[in-house]
Amino acid sequence: MIKKSYSVLGVMSGTSLDGIDLAQLQFTLSGATWRYEIQQCETVSYDSYWVDQLKNAVTYSEEALQKLNHDYTQLIGNHILSFIQQNQITNLDAVCSHGHTILHQPQNGVTLQIGNRSEIASIVGQTVVCDFRVQDVQLGGQGAPLVPIGDRLLFAEYDYCLNLGGFSNVSFEQNGKRLAFDISPVNTVLNYYANQLEMNYDDKGQLARTGTIHIELLSQLNALDYYQKPFPKSLGFEYVKTVVLPLLESYSICLEDKLHTFTEHIAVQTALALPKSQGKMLVTGGGAYNDFLIERMQHYLPQLELYIPDAKTLEYKEALIFGFLGVLRLREETNVLSSVTGAKHDHCSGIIYT
Repeated sequence: MIKKSYSVLGVMSGTSLDGIDLAQLQFTLSGATWRYEIQQCETVSYDSYWVDQLKNAVTYSEEALQKLNHDYTQLIGNHILSFIQQNQITNLDAVCSHGHTILHQPQNGVTLQIGNRSEIASIVGQTVVCDFRVQDVQLGGQGAPLVPIGDRLLFAEYDYCLNLGGFSNVSFEQNGKRLAFDISPVNTVLNYYANQLEMNYDDKGQLARTGTIHIELLSQLNALDYYQKPFPKSLGFEYVKTVVLPLLESYSICLEDKLHTFTEHIAVQTALALPKSQGKMLVTGGGAYNDFLIERMQHYLPQLELYIPDAKTLEYKEALIFGFLGVLRLREETNVLSSVTGAKHDHCSGIIYT
């Protein structure tokens, strides 16, 4: 239904495995400008069983993946239903859910986000818009990043929008087109080493700060083939598992040094990825809480203002934008930009279950 105001639930699970982000959202179209409000929001952490399942699913057989998809759909559906009931949310136009990425191999025409099976609509008792990536891959695109349409329409005042999650990605306008791509792994690697020290993450980058840079390792990281590729391009956990971690593991240095070196690597690649180093950049995602990483990025980008927003926007921006993608899907308007994914054309993606 085409209207001026929408109440939706945005649901996102990222590759950093922090948990399932749920956000009650209000979108209002005023003239040609979209405005948003983030209302109730919550992150439901994964228990150790699900962290293990999601981390290792890339190696699963087809049969095991189907079972995992069924089980995860039940899990995410029940969390959504609980969130709706606990917050006494009524009159939703839709639940807009990303699911959780298990396989992302666009070069092979494959991307799989589990939790997007049709029964999710029955579980939550709402219209559900989900599975946003598959159509783009079928159209020859990377299936990522999908957030840039939201950056363009909701955060136009910034020169750059940078998200620091499991991976970092950036979007910006250039010559009238929105461009975007994944820059590098971030929390997929930093959390991996923090976990080895029995910590969920490196709080504010304090562990990394105590380490030292290993120059040869930093040089090899910066020379990885991904950074030489032109965009559109995107990263998946497979790349971390098969390329990045084996390189880091080939060096017998302490975990603090690996954290420090990889943090420096993220900062270097972020600076190299930007076509100009002036203006204002919105920084969101869990990595925005990593003070040491932000300091190192600022070191390489001294003339760029790094703006970290309020906590709700910082933590729930991806859930916000997937909620917005769902609204655009309901309106049958473009929600995926071919300029960022490399698809044959702009399109309106997502499956609607009722």
